[in-house]
Amino acid sequence: MAVKVYVVNDIFNRFYSTYGHVAKLAEEIKKGAASVEGVEVKVWQVPEILSEEVLGKMGAPPKTDAPVITPQDLAEADGILFGFPTRFGMMASQMKAFFDATGGLWREQSLAGKPAGVFFSTGTQGGGQETTPLTAVTQLTHHGMVFVPVGYTFGAKLFDMESVHGGSPYGAGTFAGDGSRWPTEVELEHAFHQGKYFAGVAKKLKGAAA
Repeated sequence: MAVKVYVVNDIFNRFYSTYGHVAKLAEEIKKGAASVEGVEVKVWQVPEILSEEVLGKMGAPPKTDAPVITPQDLAEADGILFGFPTRFGMMASQMKAFFDATGGLWREQSLAGKPAGVFFSTGTQGGGQETTPLTAVTQLTHHGMVFVPVGYTFGAKLFDMESVHGGSPYGAGTFAGDGSRWPTEVELEHAFHQGKYFAGVAKKLKGAAA
């Protein structure tokens, strides 16, 4: 039976990925996870909570037909990667609102034992490449999920000091700046690696539980 990995983020969400940075990371994470034999990957968006008026003023892109996830959908996954931009060093309100809606799953312990990981985008170098994933771990902890950080498995490129790049041992990351800076080749490689690494872990855990 295939291992189901869900990438729950803003890949098509008009606020979360106003400039498309987290969406770009999500594409590479999906490719990486799908490269593992026996793994099926599905990308979802969380519900939008901002009004059309606010979105218009922000210059958000048009709607798409991407599937919007419900809390109950999470229970079907064997592993989940959550992606989001930062807001004052923490996950943005749309993702937090989605987690707040998972109380029923918490009561049933439906997510307990499932592997989970995170990836993220910040506006600046000091904008939360560590605080954003670190504070997100509290959401996973209350559900009893198994946090799977990428650690330093990405190798020497995580130690590179010659160029500016996002990401940390917590997960893949990028800097958005004013929106004009796009994920670099190294950041995209980190995202691909995270997807592949996470899928491998999820596969092992499902096999061990079988």
